[in-house]
Amino acid sequence: MDPTHTHQESARPPGAPVRAGIPEHGRIPKYYAVKARVAVLLDELGEGGLLPTERELAARFEVSRETVRQALRELLLEGRLRRMGRGTVVAGPKLEQPLSLASYTEGVRRQGRRPGRDLIGLDRLSCPAALAPDLGVAAGDPVWHLERVLLADDERVGLESTYVAVERAPALDTEFEPDSSFYAYLRDRLGIGFGDADERLETVLATPREALLIGTPPALPMLLIHRVSRDTEGEPLERVRSLYRGDRFSFTAHLRGEG
Repeated sequence: MDPTHTHQESARPPGAPVRAGIPEHGRIPKYYAVKARVAVLLDELGEGGLLPTERELAARFEVSRETVRQALRELLLEGRLRRMGRGTVVAGPKLEQPLSLASYTEGVRRQGRRPGRDLIGLDRLSCPAALAPDLGVAAGDPVWHLERVLLADDERVGLESTYVAVERAPALDTEFEPDSSFYAYLRDRLGIGFGDADERLETVLATPREALLIGTPPALPMLLIHRVSRDTEGEPLERVRSLYRGDRFSFTAHLRGEG
């Protein structure tokens, strides 16, 4: 039996891939071996711990700085590390957002984090024809477009773009607090409850504008959710485009059998 294989299997954490990244031919890429050793170091340092420099890691593991850089790049994309000033620190666990009709605010609070939003814009515009069926209005009818940066403990983690018919929320521009929950406003102020929704989730790269607003490199993978919601009467209510940092978020869902 391959001793390297045995060691990797015994060290594999729950939920990891069966062979933890080892190709079938058993030869481990040099950068991946470094990545595995750095991952052990991250556990020792703990959340917020400052990682040694690339030069120090290259000397410790006796590899080139480019090999270290490739290993760190993957750990950054996976959300195990994050940049802070001129250094790199161990990141905390990803935020888990349920795939449900619960709001972003509720999902973040359940994990002991402080949700927030920064307003980018709240504009009244004529509804494009492609959007009209989702909002239950005619093309050209007035709709609100609400765009906000999503925050968790003041860290920018996503971007949310919401469309709703003006007739459903006529005083949105004067009554609504932009840093609060839109769902809570509809429910508590307007008496509108959410009945059901259709969602589609995909991975994308942020556009230059989105990356600038969220504060991430354009190459960082993002999780994009499109949602079309209806009220408790089955009437169209909103369309939302939510973009989440792939290194800071994971999504959960509870599934039940039909039997």
